[in-house]
Amino acid sequence: MLRHLAALVAIVLLAIPAALQADPGDIDAAARGVVRVVIVENAGEGDIAPLGHGSGFAVTPEYIVTNAHVVAEARNDPDLSIGIVPSDGGEAVYGRLVSVSPRNDLALIATTKAMNLPPLTISGNPPADAGQVVSVGYPMNVDRAQGLKISDLFRSQPPVKATGSLAGHRPTREFDTLLHTAPIARGNSGGPLLDPCGRVIGVNSFGAESGGADAEFYFAISTRELLPFLRANNITPQINSTPCRSLADLDAAERARAAEEARQAQIRAQAAEEAMIQRREEARRTIDFEIMDERDNRMALALLLVLVAMSAGGFAWVRYEDENRQQMKIAAGIAAFALAGALAAWLARPTFSEGDDRLQDLLREEMAAEDTGAIAAPGLKPGKLTCTLQPARSRVTGAAAQSVPIEWTAQGCINGRTQYGADGGAWSRVLVPNDEASVSVNRFDPATGEYRVERYLLGHDEMAKARAARSDYTAPACGGGSDAARDLGARQAAILSLLPPQPNERLVYQCTQAQDAAPKD
Repeated sequence: MLRHLAALVAIVLLAIPAALQADPGDIDAAARGVVRVVIVENAGEGDIAPLGHGSGFAVTPEYIVTNAHVVAEARNDPDLSIGIVPSDGGEAVYGRLVSVSPRNDLALIATTKAMNLPPLTISGNPPADAGQVVSVGYPMNVDRAQGLKISDLFRSQPPVKATGSLAGHRPTREFDTLLHTAPIARGNSGGPLLDPCGRVIGVNSFGAESGGADAEFYFAISTRELLPFLRANNITPQINSTPCRSLADLDAAERARAAEEARQAQIRAQAAEEAMIQRREEARRTIDFEIMDERDNRMALALLLVLVAMSAGGFAWVRYEDENRQQMKIAAGIAAFALAGALAAWLARPTFSEGDDRLQDLLREEMAAEDTGAIAAPGLKPGKLTCTLQPARSRVTGAAAQSVPIEWTAQGCINGRTQYGADGGAWSRVLVPNDEASVSVNRFDPATGEYRVERYLLGHDEMAKARAARSDYTAPACGGGSDAARDLGARQAAILSLLPPQPNERLVYQCTQAQDAAPKD
């Protein structure tokens, strides 16, 4: 009992997450959707001159949020334009001002040319009073310290990431803001304030004046202002309201869950073994009692037949004295028959050693009764499945479907169009899209019914390498056979070797047989 209690306490402690720190992979992934917003002036003869800049971030692949004061000059001067410079490769393009809200210092810009920017996810349940935060943007003082030229503003460069903490929820007179200590400077305006999972909880806007040794504080426009502004402009951003959990937390919880499942399996196996031993003991006692009853019955029958034989023999002797040969013969025959029957009953009585044989026969009969005549394959049967998201085992950074219907065949085809690769009994498919900066690794295990989707948000160069590796082979169509499935599994390893150790998002689904499922080959 104490051993089990100690194990349970250990499992609970493993499941309690430690103090959450910003995941560098998530912050890097979010930073790829941050842009430099440059105000430019036409200097004549096709030359353009940057007058200043701020920061912004993508809420869709073509729409960018920034501060109203960043684009105020361009809004009021038709000779000025807005340039959008991506942070992770690609060319700068012009932006078109869609909406400006001076009241809460927000502006929306549309790119005039497709950039396929990775949109940031907005937190649907952001912390308001405490917790680690990260500011991402392009502070001018860093540009000056590096000796960047004006022309360098149009060159793709990674943004600066600065860590701090929330210092409270401090609405201003005009709009709702968050107070924090993640350093920002001129040029950071319009950049995102992120939680440790890389989700937007605010739009950096301005800093508090400080003098001498006073601590520095900064203000970000909260999502209470941002989300209504986007909805008013018919923008539907990615919103995530799940708790921010690190993969380390999930891995620890998975280990605890696996340990608990193993412990429960051991308990069930021990209970089954004890139940089997008890059944055998009860069966042996029942058999022993049956043998004793049979012995008593046979011995009683033998005694009765002996008495019959003695009575018939006595009657035959009497008839012999009376010289009644006919009755003597009949009585003698009965006596002989009864005596033979008594001997047979005595010899046929079971011995106690027969109990072992009867027990083995009983166990074989039980096994034969449980045998259906076929070896059942573990897990799910091919056919239609319903897969439900397991939030406690998942790390959702974007928008995730709560339920996914799939149709599975024994040859590794999903939904009749996507062939999965076979590798050591597991099925997987690596998806490398041309219009999205992410790689998805989908895995399905029919034995456990687990369907897992892991997304890796990669940079420009990493995506180029992944796409090059993907172009080296052609995935087979469904029905290509087991050899084609194994070949696909081996070829996908080249892409997997390029991926980071941990994904940015992990979605774990548990699948069950659909009610209307018809098994397929």
